[in-house]
Amino acid sequence: MSTDTSVSRNASREEEHRAEDRRKVLQARLRRRPARLLWLLAGPGLLVMLGENDAPSMLSYAATGSQFGMGFFLPFVVLTFIMALIAQEITVRLGAASQTGHADLIYRRFGRFWGNFAMLDLLFTNFLTLVTEFVGIVAGAGYFGVPPWVAVMGGVAIVGTAVIVRRYWAWERFFLFLALGNLIFVPVAIMTHPDWRFVAHALWSWQPLVGGFNVNMLILLLADIGATITPWMLFFQQGAVSDKGLSVRDIRHGRIDTAVGAALAAMAALGCIIATAPLFVHHMNASQFGTAQFAQALVPFIGRVGGALFALGVLEAGLVAATVISTSSAYAFGEVTQTAHSLNHGVWEAKGFYAMLLGIAAVAGCLVLLPGFPLEMVVIMVNVIAVLTMPPAIGFLLILANDKEIMGPYKSTWWLNALGLAVGIFVTMAGIVYALSVIVPQWF
Repeated sequence: MSTDTSVSRNASREEEHRAEDRRKVLQARLRRRPARLLWLLAGPGLLVMLGENDAPSMLSYAATGSQFGMGFFLPFVVLTFIMALIAQEITVRLGAASQTGHADLIYRRFGRFWGNFAMLDLLFTNFLTLVTEFVGIVAGAGYFGVPPWVAVMGGVAIVGTAVIVRRYWAWERFFLFLALGNLIFVPVAIMTHPDWRFVAHALWSWQPLVGGFNVNMLILLLADIGATITPWMLFFQQGAVSDKGLSVRDIRHGRIDTAVGAALAAMAALGCIIATAPLFVHHMNASQFGTAQFAQALVPFIGRVGGALFALGVLEAGLVAATVISTSSAYAFGEVTQTAHSLNHGVWEAKGFYAMLLGIAAVAGCLVLLPGFPLEMVVIMVNVIAVLTMPPAIGFLLILANDKEIMGPYKSTWWLNALGLAVGIFVTMAGIVYALSVIVPQWF
């Protein structure tokens, strides 16, 4: 059998899988079964939002709650998820209207230079983020006595399930189930017995910063922004929308999927801050704890079961995020190199795609095992780096969303542009303020 014949058969198999998925969607529409229709079309939005509640994000929220409590940061984190929802809504429309991935659109619209720039920028930030995901995996597993090398091997194995499944639908459902474990931070928060009147008051009143504004506060602010708005989310969700085969008729359901994902992820993030707020109340500075020790520090307040749940939440966050971030890298690599890049392909038909997906995760995991690697600094700074690299990503996103040739009648309206521009300005200003804090620290 020739190589061309083999590739053709596998391409046909991929189309058959998508056609079967679309047949189920059509039947749900014709039979007027809205709940089943949403179940069939949901996935990319839930995964991208819950996946962004990754290990460094949850550890940033833990550092926030333990150092500054709940007052200012609860509504601030809600705001960041609203901004993430605005950006990802644009991504849903782009994917459904173009039927292709984000890197491919940049490559075609702006040329090879900017296409390669976007991919290299993404791979750089993704790699640093993946390192922190394995920090979380090792930290969470370490609480239960699992050796670091075993935790890393297990994390890479979970990422590698894509090689075995060879079907986007099955892959997506498996990781959706795993991603819902992010909500474990909600019962952990309840176990701390917070003053719910104070929580509600903090959410609505937006209390001032405790201790005033300083560089440490600025770094945590940026880390919390980077915990919800990052370039890989754009590449992953648009690639997933294309891989899933969503059409322009599915945009409304894609928006609902993304909004529900944002709401669930925000609940988990707020739960993490509330859960670690007792450390602030009892003046236990987070600098006393490493990434593996937040769960141990909470044991006096929520017991061993609560500490175990917190550690399990960090482990789950790292596993899900390591998978979706590796997948976003593989999507971008396949799109820019114009090679097969679908989870519906087998390994031999998409060698580069799977090599990138597994390779970037394996190298990141191995770095975590190096003695003396500055893990604590990387965990916090990776979200700051995500903020600094976000402005060009937002710029590409807004230009593409207003390209009538790509979007047709689904291009952004003036108010969607205004919201997107506001997100871009906010993220850019945050980056500028951070740059000033480095250049002229005496101002802060």
